[in-house]
Amino acid sequence: MTGTATAARATTATASASAVTVNSAPAVADETVQDTAPVRQPFLVHHKPAGALQVTSWTCDDLPPDLPQGLGLTYWFNTAPAGESYPVSVRFSGRRTEGPEAPGVPDTFDVVQTLEQVLPGSGPVALTARIPHVAAGDWRVIAAPVTPQVTPGAGQSPGPATPVLPSGEALGTTTFLRLANERAPGVRIGAWPALVGLGAAVALFLQALLATQRGLPAGRLLQISLLASLLGVAGAKLYYLLTHRGQRRGLLTAGMSLQGSMIAVFGVLLLGSWLTGVPVGSMLDVTAPGLLFGLAMGRWGCFFGGCCVGRPTASGWGIWSSDRRVGVRRIPVQLMESSWAAIVAAAILISVLTVRPAVDGLLFIVGFAAYTFGRQVLFPLRSVPRKTTHGRMVTLVVSGLTVAAAVAVLLMS
Repeated sequence: MTGTATAARATTATASASAVTVNSAPAVADETVQDTAPVRQPFLVHHKPAGALQVTSWTCDDLPPDLPQGLGLTYWFNTAPAGESYPVSVRFSGRRTEGPEAPGVPDTFDVVQTLEQVLPGSGPVALTARIPHVAAGDWRVIAAPVTPQVTPGAGQSPGPATPVLPSGEALGTTTFLRLANERAPGVRIGAWPALVGLGAAVALFLQALLATQRGLPAGRLLQISLLASLLGVAGAKLYYLLTHRGQRRGLLTAGMSLQGSMIAVFGVLLLGSWLTGVPVGSMLDVTAPGLLFGLAMGRWGCFFGGCCVGRPTASGWGIWSSDRRVGVRRIPVQLMESSWAAIVAAAILISVLTVRPAVDGLLFIVGFAAYTFGRQVLFPLRSVPRKTTHGRMVTLVVSGLTVAAAVAVLLMS
């Protein structure tokens, strides 16, 4: 619910993890690994451990004990100050020290997590591993880096040595698995729904003010918009499921896509306007500023919630944030899109208050075409690449031509 020269090599987009396996012996850290300098604490992180390993679990005594349990483990390290990108592999292992009997449920684990490309100069990195379906109780866990063995190809010289990374040991307690899957340093649980909800409230309030100023029935518009907002959530989830068929998720646990939400919202607005007799064009014009301001607020929710993240960067203007698995300095693409949406929203709001175009609905068209154009410009800055080959370019051309045509009509009216 985007590329520049400073973003260069992506650090954490590609990662692999081995399956969780049951150990026959206690986990032991690699004694040859030496500690490095302390990892700096990013401003988004409230509590960072003194060592390299952090248990990010959250105890919930009121939840039923038979719910699936898991561990959230975060390994902290500093990147090399300069050089070429390099891989980092970390072995997480642990043994339960105390807890109720759990026949058939593992009470030890051993799993390796790998970051294929770590970007030098990007500062502190937090790699979070989730250990699902383990026995509930207290655990002793260890994280130790695994030195990658890279054999140069024919005619290639060996690359520079990767920096020495620390080992870490910690004690922690299991938690409800769904919570373990969501928690990570820098991620604020509940930030996304809270800010999206605030954006929706602002959109409805501004729509009512502008509708009254234009002489439209604000009460009927509110009813239509409330229904559009509810169905927009369902549309966002359905669109996500249709475009991510490889992921086995239900409607409640699936992610959300802005495209699906907008399709549902616009469809309900158009249908509701036709059924209630509210002029479609005028309704769309008074709705556009609030909807764009709501999108601007929602992108802050993405930033704090760990979705739609930007590519890692070593640039000083990058901001440390997390995708719920890897925390690192990134291009703040969510905040850039939020700023663009707010700029477009302010321009359309001023136009709604001062301009009377010959074509009702024209301000809505130019506003969302401009927002779509900026959104497509920023897409290459995201950590996850686009799946379509030509879709982004086609959208850029269509939205750009739409903006140009709409502005021309406004200037001539």
